[in-house]
Order: sequence, then C-alpha cells, then structure tokens
Amino acid sequence: GFLRLDMRPAYAVFGPPGNWGVELELGYQNTWALSPNVEQYLKSLQGRRRLGPNEIQAIRDLPGEAYLVDLELGLLDVTFLRKFTEHWGAYAVLSGVVYNGGFLDGAVESFHRTFGFNSSGRPAVNRNDVNVILDLKGAQIFQPDLPEGGLLDPTFGVRYSAAAGPAPWNLVIEGAVKVPIDGARPFLSTGHADFGLQATLQRFWRRHAAYSSLAAVYTEASAIVTAHRTQVVPTLILGYEYKATARTNLIAQTYASPSVFNRNDTDLDGLLKTKYQVSAGVRYRVGRSVLTFALTENFGSFNNTPDIGFQLGWAYSPAFAR
Repeated sequence: GFLRLDMRPAYAVFGPPGNWGVELELGYQNTWALSPNVEQYLKSLQGRRRLGPNEIQAIRDLPGEAYLVDLELGLLDVTFLRKFTEHWGAYAVLSGVVYNGGFLDGAVESFHRTFGFNSSGRPAVNRNDVNVILDLKGAQIFQPDLPEGGLLDPTFGVRYSAAAGPAPWNLVIEGAVKVPIDGARPFLSTGHADFGLQATLQRFWRRHAAYSSLAAVYTEASAIVTAHRTQVVPTLILGYEYKATARTNLIAQTYASPSVFNRNDTDLDGLLKTKYQVSAGVRYRVGRSVLTFALTENFGSFNNTPDIGFQLGWAYSPAFAR
C-alpha cells in the first residue's frame, strides 16, 4: 500500500488568484509487523541475533503463511502549489524514499516495556536491522536487496474550492494521478499509473476547525504480490485543529483505509484488517512560513501498519502572512 497514490487533506488557507506555495515534508517511520506464528517462533529464541539462513528456513518451515517486516524508512515530499482562479488550483508532488535499519528500535522497546505492552518478539532480533520475510499465497520474498533510496513516482493534481474566501463551511474537490517514470522498480514503483478523487468538507468557527476527507484511489497491483488486478481503495480522514495562539495551531487526526490485500493474496487476518492510524501535531507560523511537527501511531490493527512515525514540515506561501 505504501507505493500507491495517497490523497491528502487540503490546506485550509485562502489566497488570491496567482498565489503559490511550496511544502517540504520529511516523514520517518518504524515498522515491526509479523504473523502470529513468526511472533511465537521469535519468542522461543534466547538472546538477540541477526536473522540468517537457519532462522529464515525455520520461518519458512512454520505451518501456514508467515511474514516479518522489520525496517525504517524516511520519506521526503516536495510539493508545489499554484492557485489560478478564486476556485481552481493545481499541485505537483515529488518524492524520495530511504530504507534502512534506523535508530528507533531501542526507544520503541523501552516504551513497550515501560507501559507493559507486548514485545511482539522484538527482543529476539538485533536492533536496527532490516528484515523482510514474506511467505504468502501471493508472494514469497526472503531478505531482498532493498534499495538504499530512490525517487518515487511523481503526483499531479487539480483542486476546486467551493468557497472563494474565508467562510464557515467549505468543500474542496480534487483529482490526482501518480505517473510512473521508469516502469516497475522493486520497492520504489509498481510501474502503473494510479488515479484518485477526494472530497474534503471543512468547518470553521472561532478558534476551532474540523474536516472530513473521503478519497478513492484506482490502482493496479502492488510491489509485493504477483497478481495484477485493479482495485479501488477508499480512505477516510477525520481531523480537528485548534488555534491555541495567534501563531500556533494544535492538530489531531485519524486515518482509516482497508487493506490492499485480499483472500487471493493471503488468508492472514493481520494483513487483511482495515488499517488505522492516529496523529497529533502542532503548526507554528513564522511570517510567510508554517512549521509542522506531528507524531503518528497505529491502533486497532498492529501488524499491517507502521508502529510509530513522525513528520517535520516546512511550508512557504504569501497567503500565510495574511
């Protein structure tokens, strides 16, 4: 699901025709996701180790399907925005990703230990290693050579705002396409174009704002499973923002989207469940710039989403100075 088009809620900032903006967002996430039989196997081991041929073979010999995804990734998005009329605008997103073992494993384990959460087999594996083991109905992948980094496919979109200026209510409609730039590339591109539509309803009153975004993305296949099929993936985002001071806003957001896997790919419930994420953050305006920091945590379904992530953002637009 990471490589498909991902629609994002529109900024609730009004500017005159001709207004423009640029955004830089750095996201970083830690993922530890595994099937119940792999968790049971790891908990049977004593001490830490790098998973080698013997451990991989033991996982392959487990009854039924099995998977372990243990890695961290950093994602840099650069977005350019332009408003052509009071209602119409467009944007382009250029993205790059870095895969690595990271540095968050120790902090995540300490957090789980402090609050009595399940370790999920983490203490059996060396910290800050990269492990990708998939033995599913639709894919068999064992410790592939992940790219250290690379460019992802760019996204281009158009956006229509029903309100021409600040108003208690606003409806934003947008369409976007993710364009493959160099065919299928393992863990960088599915090689197929994705198309998305999104409607965002915004409500403003005094120091408060709320929004609800419903998106649908038409996508084909994925970078993991071998079956090539088209599907429409819906996503719901609910958000709330509070203006704490003249320059500072507090944000809370929830995200829900069904899994991109189906019964042809796997029978494991952990991969078939709906994905849920919750985020909390702060925005701070400095002149014509807005700085953002947010934390994201999975809930409800823990074995098909990143455990934890954070985001740093910088956005610049003449409209922010108004």
